[in-house]
Amino acid sequence: MTAVPSPGMQPDEPKHHPAGPPEIALVLGAGGARGLSHVAVLEAFDELGLKPARIAGCSIGAIIGAAFAAGLSGRELREHVLATFRDRARVIARLLDCRVGKLADLVRGLGNPVLLDGERLLDLFWPEAVPDRFEELAIPFTAIAADYHRHAVVALHDGPLTPAVAASLAIPGLVRPVALGGRVLIDGGAIDPLPYRDWLAPGRIVVAVDVSAPMTEPGEARIPGAMEALVGASQILTRTLVQRLIEQEPPDVLIRAGSERIGGLDFFKAKVILAAAEPIKDEVKRALQRAHEARG
Repeated sequence: MTAVPSPGMQPDEPKHHPAGPPEIALVLGAGGARGLSHVAVLEAFDELGLKPARIAGCSIGAIIGAAFAAGLSGRELREHVLATFRDRARVIARLLDCRVGKLADLVRGLGNPVLLDGERLLDLFWPEAVPDRFEELAIPFTAIAADYHRHAVVALHDGPLTPAVAASLAIPGLVRPVALGGRVLIDGGAIDPLPYRDWLAPGRIVVAVDVSAPMTEPGEARIPGAMEALVGASQILTRTLVQRLIEQEPPDVLIRAGSERIGGLDFFKAKVILAAAEPIKDEVKRALQRAHEARG
């Protein structure tokens, strides 16, 4: 597994592109359950008959991006998501099977009883068509994680796929960090939740899909529970970082997706999230057309 400090040019990638139609780089951002909206963006690509030349993803964006890079269509991913989260009891049973610790550990002071193993989580929830290694993907893919000790972005793009994506989604307090390549890796959203900047280049259209949660006016001064507050704090950080990135240097195409008032763990609202994301398809198509015309 190769880990580099940023998601930019890969070692074998030419730094100058030949004349011709611009290639498309698709970047799928972090955002918890709101990230299921990425599926609608992938469906828009399919309906246009377009395949990105490369894909990057962070956290939920890495999970969905890797599946799309494996060759699954947006429609197949929609069906897989709906089928998976239709059976609440089965999902909860799978989550319990992915736990690192036990409830008794909390009493003994030995650990977090709800902490999940990200690799086991992916094995249980990913479609079977997703391969074991980056090299087996149909489209070059990069998963973005964060080096816990060095406070640096880490781009993972070869070797075993599952531990790399598990690292990208390792939300502190929820998913166990991943030791990989001599580093301890956590959720890439801690540093770069929408990792498009290093891919901006002549001859390329970078499409960045932001699913971070916007601020909402609370209906009441309700105090969140412990888990809700933990995930909510991560969502606030993600949105803040994304806003700053876009203000400094926006991508060629920015798509804002994700239903309002959807919490980071509201995966059982998959049907609602996907239905609300339908209008995104036309927005993606129009934005890509404008970008191509501007480069033409």
